[in-house]
Amino acid sequence: MGNWEYILFDFDGTIVNSEEGITKGVAYSLKQIGIEVTNLSELRAFIGPSLRYSYREFFGLNEEQIAKVIATYHEYNHEKGMLECFPYKGAVELLQHLKDAGKKVILATSKPQYFAEKILERFDLLRFFDFISGSGLDGSRTDKAEVIAHALEQCRITDLEKALMIGDRKYDVMGAKATGLRCVGVLYGFGDRAEFEESGADYIVSDVAELEKLLLGAEEENFRL
Repeated sequence: MGNWEYILFDFDGTIVNSEEGITKGVAYSLKQIGIEVTNLSELRAFIGPSLRYSYREFFGLNEEQIAKVIATYHEYNHEKGMLECFPYKGAVELLQHLKDAGKKVILATSKPQYFAEKILERFDLLRFFDFISGSGLDGSRTDKAEVIAHALEQCRITDLEKALMIGDRKYDVMGAKATGLRCVGVLYGFGDRAEFEESGADYIVSDVAELEKLLLGAEEENFRL
């Protein structure tokens, strides 16, 4: 219990609440091709999966349109979106406690690595992470399983029983399962219990305090599905 050596974190919805920046960025990018979205809550589904998948799945855009909206989304993110987010309550303390306990902390996000690192630097969180695995600005390595696999390979993690993935959407669970990891679903992000149960999460926690108990305490069975 709590003996995981490598802790892999999703970013949006797990470390930081980035709803404002992501939804405003998506709305801005869609407006450039004539799609007006006034209710930003309708765009919360973009938080978690890759942008390419989301634009295609939720708006039926073709490849040419996707390339254009992703470019304008990155433009918005660079100018404003990176500032429109904040760490979840208790996240900074949790990261510090994990480092104090000798854990290897890894970021595994479908968000472009460039933006993830910039946001971590802004909140002085980069120092807690031993490795950052994200997607490329060129659209490479956007699938969550690819992101996790890259982190495992680069960190030379071969004993998968010692590694645990933490995320707030089914894509985190699916990516973890595809790479042989167990996964924790956090309810304080943008997913829900039904989503985690259907996708097969191993554990579910309600808030950061419960997550810390799971990772560092002796209460594993309390959060197991």
